[in-house]
Amino acid sequence: MLIACPYCGPRDVGEFTYQGDANRKRPDPASPTGTEWERYVYDRTNAAGEHREYWQHSGGCRAHLVVTRNTVTHAISSVTLVRGDDA
Repeated sequence: MLIACPYCGPRDVGEFTYQGDANRKRPDPASPTGTEWERYVYDRTNAAGEHREYWQHSGGCRAHLVVTRNTVTHAISSVTLVRGDDA
């Protein structure tokens, strides 16, 4: 699988480190109960199709990216910098 880094161009996935699901929102850090954090950490969906993920180009420019990837075909439809994304 190739990921098109905005700075370095297309690179092998081996140069990147998966950082997690980019669809989920972190709970409020001041949340008085652990229930919200428990759901955030442990409750996962494994839906087939388009999925937004955080990746870091750890073997290159070290940029943090949001990669939109099809979980069935592994086809990548977009790659953006995290700082330029609403995530």
